[in-house]
Amino acid sequence: MTTYKNIKGIEIKYLSADPPAPNAGQVWYNSTSKVVKGAINGVGAWASGGNLNTTRTNLVGFGTLSAGVVAGGNPVTNATEKYNGTSWTNSGNMPYAAEGAMAFGTLTAGVIMGGNPIVATSAEYNGTSWTAGNNANSAGTSGQGFGSLTAGVIACRAASGGGPTPNVVEEYDGTSWSEVNEVNTGRAGYERSSSGPQTAGIIFGGGVDGSGVTDVVESYNGTSWTEIADVNTGRQEGGGFGLQSDAIMAGGANPGGNTALTESWNGTAWTELANQGTGRAYMGSAGATGSSGFIAGGQPPNTNATEEWTVSSFTTKTFDTD
Repeated sequence: MTTYKNIKGIEIKYLSADPPAPNAGQVWYNSTSKVVKGAINGVGAWASGGNLNTTRTNLVGFGTLSAGVVAGGNPVTNATEKYNGTSWTNSGNMPYAAEGAMAFGTLTAGVIMGGNPIVATSAEYNGTSWTAGNNANSAGTSGQGFGSLTAGVIACRAASGGGPTPNVVEEYDGTSWSEVNEVNTGRAGYERSSSGPQTAGIIFGGGVDGSGVTDVVESYNGTSWTEIADVNTGRQEGGGFGLQSDAIMAGGANPGGNTALTESWNGTAWTELANQGTGRAYMGSAGATGSSGFIAGGQPPNTNATEEWTVSSFTTKTFDTD
């Protein structure tokens, strides 16, 4: 008969209690409960976080769960708040007031660009205050951003005067903006956040030509864009964070209304996970990986609520030994 030792080369440990921090794949026999248990990869879940000081929608976020920033929003404001993983603190105001701006970077080295009223203005944040930066080549709102202060990307944006949804992309080197290769599918309306460094970014979803939504996902290698696996549910005006190989797409709006759907990306496929507590769109979001991030604010109705996304390091599973 095949045994665990035959397969793995080791015997199952005999323990009176579950180990406090097992590695994924570890198996043991719990002599107290008289069952075989094991540790599998952790499961992600949303939990309530600290409320924003200013209720708003159509804001933008950047940074991480424990060192995050949101800025701007509607009612049109230049207000900025910092998050430490527990509570929000008011910080220095942006040099200009806008909703639907685009951003990337970290708590101490962030960049914001554009917004509505439609502008090409940009500014840099050092964790305390903002400094006006150089204008981008194209004004706009509702695009997607990723990267760092000295190597950032703003992809797509809506401009005034209507017309086709733009596929314009610009890179930022810490001083100036340069137009680079365009995305394959023009879209706007997913401006909360995007994912990855400049040479390994990803954009997902969005609005197309002012009506309808797209499920198209594209990756960026620092030079060109490639279409990869679509999200399961197309939407716009949602939240997103993470890496090109490990990202989260949260909430958003589609023709049926706002959704609480959450999808994760592992570099190959999108998987639906636990829903947010409340369906919403137009929120700020940020996170370094798909295992940790936040969404804040949004509507309807306008809210100051924050939800935190975390993936546990492991989940204990009881195995059927019949």
